[in-house]
Amino acid sequence: MSSISRRKVLGAGAATAALGALTACGSSGSSHQDSVKTGASSPATDPGGTTAVPSPSGKATPIGDGSTSDTGPQPNQPTFSKLKPGERPPQFVVFSWDGAGATDDGQFARFLKLAEEHKATFTFFLSGIYCLPGSKKDLYHPPQHSVGASDIPYLSDGAVKNTIKMISQAWLQGHEIGTHFNGHFCSTRPDHNGVNKWSPEDWESEIQQAVGFVTQWRTNTGFTDVPAFPFDYRKELIGGRTPCLDGQKGLLPTAAKLGWKYDASSPGEKQTWPQKVQDGKIWNFPLQSIPYPGHTFEVLSMDYNIMANQSNGNPKGDPGQFGAWRDAAHQSYLAGFNRAYNGNRAPFFVGNHFEQWNGGIYMDAVEAVLKDIAGKPEVQLVSFRQLVQWLELQDEAVLRKLRTLNVGQAPSGGWESFLGTPGGSASPSGQ
Repeated sequence: MSSISRRKVLGAGAATAALGALTACGSSGSSHQDSVKTGASSPATDPGGTTAVPSPSGKATPIGDGSTSDTGPQPNQPTFSKLKPGERPPQFVVFSWDGAGATDDGQFARFLKLAEEHKATFTFFLSGIYCLPGSKKDLYHPPQHSVGASDIPYLSDGAVKNTIKMISQAWLQGHEIGTHFNGHFCSTRPDHNGVNKWSPEDWESEIQQAVGFVTQWRTNTGFTDVPAFPFDYRKELIGGRTPCLDGQKGLLPTAAKLGWKYDASSPGEKQTWPQKVQDGKIWNFPLQSIPYPGHTFEVLSMDYNIMANQSNGNPKGDPGQFGAWRDAAHQSYLAGFNRAYNGNRAPFFVGNHFEQWNGGIYMDAVEAVLKDIAGKPEVQLVSFRQLVQWLELQDEAVLRKLRTLNVGQAPSGGWESFLGTPGGSASPSGQ
């Protein structure tokens, strides 16, 4: 079964020597796909042999057509509190996954298990059409494209069922379910008709449809052998990542109108403390430029962009290089983490895909770095939703002060002196 591509890479690396970094968004570059395979091994369980976790309370109130349900507050959530004056901030790390389809390679189950073992929570950006079988593609009316059009393939019935089950399990384990929208139209399409050209009204239509496919999958599919999602998606959804990191400017007015809390679509920004955009309404959580071992330029903190620098965008590069490339990816992520952990403590963001590019080495690199950093003092592996909760507990004066620290810059007089003024900030009390 063939993989599908869905994310474009823009700008840098050797092609943009002035920047020295490969970004996932820009004006030029090659395309990639947040790919998943279209088949599925079993409609009853995911390939890892797990099933959807039952509601902790055992109670569920159906919503709408019964595709979603209210099972109470999300379990396995951390408790946060304000930093005390002079207290060093925790080191937040957010691992996020674009597309988040569960098919026949077992990657979704693999990383849910890893998260459970290391007390980590992730953000899964679900593509809405992954809840819509290809036989019903005419239900999708993408802005500025023909009915049913999509630059990512629709999944088989079995893969749709597995996706519903694994997304349910993820939420019950404490992970966030955001959105990756639907058709994944990149500006690097041959006709250049990508989401970068969408108006706020186009984005509103796209979001409404993505939410509709998630909240009405039972009507759209006719499936009767799959449990409902254990959450109210309209309440849970507070942010997303655009296809190809394109179109944030058009999206932000709509995100603010819908009451979203954050957007994770900005590419290649620095490892500094986040701030709000769109008149102070939306937290901006960009993918970040991080060190790339053996090179003077930096790469974007996403698996595909590292791959693009190593095998020139070819997902089936030289097998003889796989070991070295895996180690370089691992060390790049670790360097980005250490620069923040030993410096300004800015949250560290890593973007991923359930992919087997270059023999799956980037999946292995992500697993390796997660194991390296989990359990270190003051490290918190959280979702974007949880990071928003922590940030919004803090005094704005403290956040402003944190933003004065440059990339990798620790306070010269130490944290106690830097944040020692009464009225200080906040620290999570655990996860």
